[in-house]
Amino acid sequence: MQTILILAANPKGITPLRLDEQVREIDAGLQRARHREQFVLEQKWAVRPRDIQRAMLDINPQIVHFSGHGTGDEGLVFEDETGSARLVDGEALAGLFQLFADQVECVVLNGCYSEIQAEAISQYVNYVIGMKKAIGDKAAIEFAVGFYDALGSGKPVEFAYKFGCAAIRLAGITEQFFPILKKKPNIEETIFNISGSKEQPPVSNESAFQAFQQLNKSDIDTRILAVSPFKQKQLTRFKEDYSSIEIRRHELLKKLHELEGDRDYTASSTQRIELERQIIRDKEKLKDYETQLESLEQKIELLESQLQGL
Repeated sequence: MQTILILAANPKGITPLRLDEQVREIDAGLQRARHREQFVLEQKWAVRPRDIQRAMLDINPQIVHFSGHGTGDEGLVFEDETGSARLVDGEALAGLFQLFADQVECVVLNGCYSEIQAEAISQYVNYVIGMKKAIGDKAAIEFAVGFYDALGSGKPVEFAYKFGCAAIRLAGITEQFFPILKKKPNIEETIFNISGSKEQPPVSNESAFQAFQQLNKSDIDTRILAVSPFKQKQLTRFKEDYSSIEIRRHELLKKLHELEGDRDYTASSTQRIELERQIIRDKEKLKDYETQLESLEQKIELLESQLQGL
């Protein structure tokens, strides 16, 4: 018996998603699947970070499916006690799934820009599916339905992933919205065995409860569980972004200097007005570049200090 845990979050103040339709279609597909008796679907709605931990302890799922929003580097969007957005980053999620690595076979992050979190979790879980770009409701639903239809027919995870991507294509959606599959390093081809031969023993109540307490101590404790290879990749990407933005900033400064020098040679009032507008726009863009560089500097400094401490 394989348990699928659906974690859905749609906080107030953020563009609403058709999560109920996505979950309903997944459930309907499993109900009509050839091996439907081998799957149990558990649903948790308006999920807070604490709810994730409790659901993992109580349900012991083999597949965890997140439906909601993603923000890239900052994390996946869950809810707080008031129903507002609460971000959970990839490092914290990786630390949690590390504790359940012997039972969780696959994690699906059906939210925009969730590739970063998928990369982190895949250090511990055999298969993790994330989204490289923003993904619309239609593409998210088509993929989920195709993916679980294939699993319900007894197909392995990699086949189910490809089948979900094929469903997106058949719906006429372009490839830029396709999800990506991350695999645990050095794993062999694993068949998602619906007969139950690959079932893992559940986490003991005592050890799981201790993990629950540890995860709630502080955000710092959770981050310590993060994996060094993921941090190194993130650091490299931040440095590449910094270099790219710095080049654009330098080119923009050069352009601004030329535009300001043209002021004295512009005779037409219309041309002068347009020139001033262009200078204002470029100065705003320059300020934006400087803000991005400052933010990246802080992230690079933080990651470097964390890597030194690992």
